[in-house]
Amino acid sequence: MAEISVELVAVERRLWSGQATFVVAQTTEGEIGIMPGHEPVLGQLVEGGIVKVITTDGDAFCAAVHGGFLSVTNERVSVLAESAELADEIDIDEARAALSGDDEAERARATARLRAAGQSA
Repeated sequence: MAEISVELVAVERRLWSGQATFVVAQTTEGEIGIMPGHEPVLGQLVEGGIVKVITTDGDAFCAAVHGGFLSVTNERVSVLAESAELADEIDIDEARAALSGDDEAERARATARLRAAGQSA
């Protein structure tokens, strides 16, 4: 099975790195799916988006990603986010509470956090 190296990094820490068969990210140009052998591309990540990774052992995980860039080469996908949270780190109650706030950017982040955690907004 073909695989690609993936690194998911936020400003404050590395969230995950390893081998994957598929990566999906939301860029300002739209959603992009990356498989091994994809053409090189550089994309700007949307504020309040999600990244989904299918690992080589068949596991899948999501992360809420807030701004940053996606860089794809023939062998590597690098997700360089301003901030990000893995789905299992997200406080669902806190994210739901943030949906009712006045700050539009915080509501977008809360929506992404809920989507990454498999919840509806």
